[in-house]
Amino acid sequence: MKKHNFSAGPSILPDTVMQQAAEAILNFNNSNLSIIEISHRSSDFMQVITKAKELVLELAELNSDEYEVLFQHGGASTQFIMTAYNLLPIDGKAGFIDTGTWSSKAIKETKIFGNVETIASSKDQGYKYIPKDFSVPNDLAYLHVTSNNTIYGTQYKDFPVTDLPLVADMSSDIFSKKLDFSKFDVIYAGAQKNIGASGTTLVIIKKSLLGKTGRTIPSMMNYEVQIDKGSMFNTPSVFSIYVSMLYLQWLKDKGGLEAIEKLNEAKAKILYDEIDRNPNFVGYANKEDRSLMNVTFNLTDESKKERFDQLAAEAGVHAIKGHRSVGGYRASIYNAMPIESVQVLVDVMKAL
Repeated sequence: MKKHNFSAGPSILPDTVMQQAAEAILNFNNSNLSIIEISHRSSDFMQVITKAKELVLELAELNSDEYEVLFQHGGASTQFIMTAYNLLPIDGKAGFIDTGTWSSKAIKETKIFGNVETIASSKDQGYKYIPKDFSVPNDLAYLHVTSNNTIYGTQYKDFPVTDLPLVADMSSDIFSKKLDFSKFDVIYAGAQKNIGASGTTLVIIKKSLLGKTGRTIPSMMNYEVQIDKGSMFNTPSVFSIYVSMLYLQWLKDKGGLEAIEKLNEAKAKILYDEIDRNPNFVGYANKEDRSLMNVTFNLTDESKKERFDQLAAEAGVHAIKGHRSVGGYRASIYNAMPIESVQVLVDVMKAL
């Protein structure tokens, strides 16, 4: 039976990417070597990482003279530390919009390095919305936002307008829709939701922002060192970067971000329409802030949970259990999720 994988991450990959990656495990580029055993300094892998970086800049419509692309270890959680190390001056202050667990964790880590001001928060309503009515102080070193909140199912439709450097954790919606990426000075995203497999993290940095903190930064945490070494200060995650390269090429071949945005909007509409139509379900996030990537919802009658779970399992619907902090259900419908799988889930909801 086909599985319809709604996992929040690591998550679904396009079939063609999975096939190419599987073939490369056995024989990469007809070399009779596996992608997981070749040197990260070999010409074969250098072509992979170079192509991956080029695709990132192409999809984001950014200039390589102004922006640098890195593939890093440690997930987005390590970027909580790296952004603070590299952007927050001694005695400086960072600003945050708190929209959920991941922004809260970024705030916690940044407080180790200096002053933090939480400009706005949606914690008061269980992170069901994106704060909108606030002013941004001009004495901040940078402003940090989390573009999509995986656990709560909220997503920015419009980002704060500011002259400050803007930092965005885009782990769960990177390259899911067309944006003016030039508005951002640093973007980081764990690959395992929308652009690849777990094990590497994409970082896009405006180079002119660096080298101004007055801090002594450990080499592994230093963006300038990582740029100078081409993401290879130490051995990178060769396989994960290869999968990201394949995924980015898949996005380009699909028609780029404009095309994938239309598909993602169509998938989300099918599911949200059923949630709003069906008296057995209620959405978690406020309607105006609903995510195209993570659809969160609850049963209106918890006595029907066992039946709904059984119907989902029988249909091959996998990993829709909500995060433990929210409960209910969460269907993650990232770039690679086919619309047919979303329809299967909707059919299950109709059958309850």
